[in-house]
Amino acid sequence: MNNLFTIGEVSKYQNISKQTLIFYDKIGLFRPAYVDPNNGYRYYSSSQIDYLDTILIMKKIGFSLGEIKEHMQHYTIDSSLLALRKQLTVIDQKIQELRLIRSRVQHRCDQMESARTCGEKENMVIVEKTEEQYILFRAVDKPYTLREISIATKRCFSDSFQKQLPIFFQCGVIVPFDHIREGRFTEATQAFLPIEKTDHVSNIRRLPGGLCASIYHIGDYLSIGHSYKKLLDYCSLHSLEILSDSYEFCINDYITSRDENEYITKIMFYVRES
Repeated sequence: MNNLFTIGEVSKYQNISKQTLIFYDKIGLFRPAYVDPNNGYRYYSSSQIDYLDTILIMKKIGFSLGEIKEHMQHYTIDSSLLALRKQLTVIDQKIQELRLIRSRVQHRCDQMESARTCGEKENMVIVEKTEEQYILFRAVDKPYTLREISIATKRCFSDSFQKQLPIFFQCGVIVPFDHIREGRFTEATQAFLPIEKTDHVSNIRRLPGGLCASIYHIGDYLSIGHSYKKLLDYCSLHSLEILSDSYEFCINDYITSRDENEYITKIMFYVRES
């Protein structure tokens, strides 16, 4: 017994909880060298401490407990080299994914920073040339209420996360121009997420570069009608023919604020001078 370590000592030396050691015992990954039949106390040998080091290192590298258990049933330098090289590929994929996520978070931060100046642009119509971009879209079910829009948006996010698509952490909707002329400003027929160009899915749409008229709506979504009226009046007054449905880009929304008064939506039409 003098050459054995108690579960408390192993827990202290390896900075691992007793509960974790007990769990490892139960799944057959790391069992004690001796269990006292009288009190059930677990004891570990010094060689097992080295064995535990290997388990913890592999876990840190990213192996699952199942992979570790299978590997350590009979491992050699050859099998260890094969496993580590395989894990390098997994690590490289995770690095690539993290870089993509980081760029999206940076993009969202930039948007939120610029959103602070949108208050100065409220009620101001901006006519400018935009660059092409791509959107991942999904149809909104009838009757096109906010409930159906929310469901379509969530499905877009769910699909993109599952398929690891290069989306931006932003959402938007498309409102048919016919709906807008009829005063049905919140009845969007499609939800979308801005995305990089990809061939991995078919429900991708290219928004071409071109002349666009836009306005920033600040406040809750149900009041967006008055911003549409200002944009339509401006286009009519300045002889701008509207060529497209409306594209609404959420600059600040439920993802970044609980206060609807802080919501910012960019409304955009493709136009041409008539």
